Amino acid sequence: MINTFVGNLGHFAVIVSFVSSLVTAFAYYQYIKATELEKANWRRFSRSFFYIHAVASVTVAFALFEIIYNHRFEYFYAYSHSSKALPVHYMISSFWEGQEGAFILWIFWNVMLGLVLIHTNKFWEGPVMIVFSLVQAFLVSMILGVVIGDLKIGSSPFILLRDMMDAPIFEMNPDFVPEDGTGLNPLLQNIWMVIHPPTLFLGYASTLVPFAFLMGGLATKKYTEWVRPALPWAQFSAMILGMGIIMGAYWAYVTLNFGGYWNWDPVENAVYVPWLIMVAAIHTMITFKKSSTALKSSIVLVIASFVLVLYATFLVRSGVLGDSSVHSFTDLGLSGQLLIYMLFFLFVAIFLAAKNWKHIPTSEKEASVYSREFWIFIGATTLALMAFQVILPTSIPVWNALVESFGGISNLAPPADQIGFYTKFQLWFAVAVALLTAVGQFFWWNKMDSKALREALVTPYVISVVLSAIIIITGKVFDITYIIVVLAGTFTIVANATILIRLLKKSNFKLAGGSLAHIGLGMVLIGVMFSSGYSEVISYNMSGLTYSNSWEDEMNKEHVLLWINKPTQIKDYTAIYRGRQKKVVGVPGYVNVNLIESTGNVNEAIALEDIVKNGKTYFKKGDTLKIVLEENDYFQIDYYQNDELKFTLNPMSQFNSSMGLISSPDSKRYLTKDLYTFVSAINDFEDPEWKEDETFEVSPGEQFFIADFVTQFEGAEVLKEIDGMQLNDGDIAVRANLSVMDYDVEKKLQPVFIIRGNQVGKIPAIDNELGVKVELENILPEQNKFSFKVNRYQKDYVVLKAILKPQINILWIGTIIMLIGFTVAIYRRYDEFSKMRDKGLEGS
Repeated sequence: MINTFVGNLGHFAVIVSFVSSLVTAFAYYQYIKATELEKANWRRFSRSFFYIHAVASVTVAFALFEIIYNHRFEYFYAYSHSSKALPVHYMISSFWEGQEGAFILWIFWNVMLGLVLIHTNKFWEGPVMIVFSLVQAFLVSMILGVVIGDLKIGSSPFILLRDMMDAPIFEMNPDFVPEDGTGLNPLLQNIWMVIHPPTLFLGYASTLVPFAFLMGGLATKKYTEWVRPALPWAQFSAMILGMGIIMGAYWAYVTLNFGGYWNWDPVENAVYVPWLIMVAAIHTMITFKKSSTALKSSIVLVIASFVLVLYATFLVRSGVLGDSSVHSFTDLGLSGQLLIYMLFFLFVAIFLAAKNWKHIPTSEKEASVYSREFWIFIGATTLALMAFQVILPTSIPVWNALVESFGGISNLAPPADQIGFYTKFQLWFAVAVALLTAVGQFFWWNKMDSKALREALVTPYVISVVLSAIIIITGKVFDITYIIVVLAGTFTIVANATILIRLLKKSNFKLAGGSLAHIGLGMVLIGVMFSSGYSEVISYNMSGLTYSNSWEDEMNKEHVLLWINKPTQIKDYTAIYRGRQKKVVGVPGYVNVNLIESTGNVNEAIALEDIVKNGKTYFKKGDTLKIVLEENDYFQIDYYQNDELKFTLNPMSQFNSSMGLISSPDSKRYLTKDLYTFVSAINDFEDPEWKEDETFEVSPGEQFFIADFVTQFEGAEVLKEIDGMQLNDGDIAVRANLSVMDYDVEKKLQPVFIIRGNQVGKIPAIDNELGVKVELENILPEQNKFSFKVNRYQKDYVVLKAILKPQINILWIGTIIMLIGFTVAIYRRYDEFSKMRDKGLEGS
């Protein structure tokens, strides 16, 4: 039966959220204009409606998750993004798989940030919350789902399936509810997709805070005062956005199979660019606090960072990217709304900035080459150029769409080799930024002239040259570009470590945020250089076979074919494919598929044998057990050296009807490298191509060959009972026992021959891994022979790619140190603001 209550509740909450956000914006505007006697009443009224908005927004989120969690497939959103097979944590992922869920997540984070601001910064509450409320009104409008004539405002996540699909079943039975949903995108079935999107959307939401302070400052003519409260929030935003980017990179590394962590995908670029601009804004804001310069630069950069987040949203969710990104969404008719959303705040920001531009304080003093202001300005400019170089090519689909909307034709195409195109520019920009952070730290903490600069840099320079030489020799770095990267990264680490040590000696750890973040940057630079520049494919095709005609020559060359149980050399290892496995609830590791059999129910199977791990029995034969996502197959690959098992990897694949073979890698992690492996092709068990029947007449104890397998007929026995079958009086059941040797593995095949009256029945023995079906065709007592009919198809195999990723841990450790640096900096700036606020000087 269809449950409409939850959907109606959710839709009503959306309307309340939308209306209350507009009322909140109006009320806070009145609060700003009110006299001192009226302000308290308007503040209470404004807050009350924001609380209503908050409750309504949380209710929207609760209603949507209730629909997903309780498998209410009468709703289009639940049907399109979830299924009964999903565990709870993947149900959470399905919440934000669709556009509407992602907008709800964004709305939720804005509500949380708004509540924090209301209760921590009363002086700026009015102007800041006007901006917040208007942003919320635009976001909530994206999920309104209201149609007025031909005008559609938003796309509701609470639409019933029957209202979205024109299917005959709904004409016959309007209350029809599908048994199951279509499920979650296989690429999102990863634990990182549970935490990466919320982190990224918190980063999106947090860019609003410094923007709101800026708009409030311009509107109230407090041109300089907005910087102090905005700075810790800008640092928080950069940290969270950076964390979201890192999580996305790690998700790509452990889930996708392109062999890396950053692909310069348009959507990756669209998040990377506002992060760069926000980092640049942080540095100019810090400069202003120190020396009252770079205020106008800070204004431009804070506006740009927020607008670029809106632009990223437009790119991802308008459908303009088409197939150029794995992250992009199809257009739900929201492109017009998204464009209005972005342009509204862009024009408001430009209007306020232009109106007040001549009143904004500037420093008349020309910055010296030996001043910190000069070097920070150069660094911020470099970051802005990095962003500019990325966003222009990324926007080519937008330009084409714009030209075509005016009746023109534009055939501009994004870079064919996007990794090579972006890397050749961004690498040198990153080197420049790294060197600037190294030199800039000395200018920041000390007054410098040419002599003092030489004296300050000589020790870090000598140490970094020595360390670089060691890295270059031991890492065999002979490419001149990479040698420069090593020198720049090492110098960045050493120079900033020098400053860090000085600060620690003075017990000023809370001042060390910049140095830590810059040390992390140097490590990231070196880690990226090694893990990408010296990544080595070790799975070369030595067979001469073409695995797939649809693959490029390079792909055929860089994959190795592993037949089941057959040892195959992969550089320093002997790899053996041991078969397919499943994850079973309550069992550590994996369970071989030959030990279980599906019951036909979702994620449910029966144990065919006792399931034992490390001497402990988890399930007895005949027990019912639960599989974790039964569509996922894990391929056991054992790696040997000198006949000793070193480790086992279990890359995952599943065949998706709409996306084809979806594979996720598995890696062996060492301190200095990763061995990264993934499966690119597998045997098709569902529709095998059978060869012609073969017949063998064999006596007990005799050997014969089934394909290339030595097979021993060990004898036959009369059965008194057969699993799953009732034997009657007079029935005769005979089971043949065959032992099949496949390299170092012995397989047991036991076909059964049944005589019931004048009828004969046969129960074949099938082994999917060997690709063999054996029937006991006849018994010839006079000759003491048994006749076997053998059918064969393709023996099980996988086609595998293996890549060595050297020093990738330097990259991951560097990102963690960067985040620690941001955290320390946030604490310092918020502590400064709190002290000013407690003195009643939060507006100064």
